[in-house]
Amino acid sequence: MQLTKFTDYALRVLIYLGQHNDKRVTIDDISRHYHISRNHLMKIVHTLSVAGFIHSTRGRSGGLMLGVPANKIFIADVVRETEKNMALVECFDTGSTCMLESDCVLEHLLHRAHDSFMEVLSVFTLADILERQTLLAKNSTVTHEKPISLM
Repeated sequence: MQLTKFTDYALRVLIYLGQHNDKRVTIDDISRHYHISRNHLMKIVHTLSVAGFIHSTRGRSGGLMLGVPANKIFIADVVRETEKNMALVECFDTGSTCMLESDCVLEHLLHRAHDSFMEVLSVFTLADILERQTLLAKNSTVTHEKPISLM
């Protein structure tokens, strides 16, 4: 399974906002930081805003902020909101024309794999990622120990 760049960038936007939670940031700030197209970010920000993950204020003193606390933003919810097609294989989609569908021995296994993937993402929040990032930054300046795992 591979997440789209849209989801990857959406997560990066949330991480950036979480890191700068004390102030409003602009799409241009995020665009420069990650080298992502401003136009593409506008679509992502719109999606995140409609979903309630971020709050957007227009105007001269406007900008972006998290719409809810980072510990309330579950990674699985972001993935569900930004990935429009989570079908691992054709038969998971409506209107499948797979000729093996009636005799398939993989369908159950692949559904379990997908469910397990989403279950793991359901455990972790944006706050967990931000905390891990802070710990990694501290470790990298002090020592070259093994990175801390979220698991």
